[in-house]
Amino acid sequence: MAGGWAHDGAVNEQIEVSTQEALERVRLRARGAGESLRDCADCGEPIPEARRLAQPGVRLCIECQSEDDRARRPQAGAINRRASKDSLLK
Repeated sequence: MAGGWAHDGAVNEQIEVSTQEALERVRLRARGAGESLRDCADCGEPIPEARRLAQPGVRLCIECQSEDDRARRPQAGAINRRASKDSLLK
């Protein structure tokens, strides 16, 4: 079912194209990752060889990467704006 001027199946085609583009970006990033840094870009500490081999193109040590991941993670106490079933039944 399509809406407006779109033909039938247009939504599925767009999902397929978006998926293929995302996969291609990941593949390009993996191929073009380049050589890993020997020292962390943030703190300057040496990056272990095992990490550099396992993650081509790595730029941060484990500690700095963990801190970066935590900073990007959504807040745990975020407000859930969806109404619960109980509140809708009252």
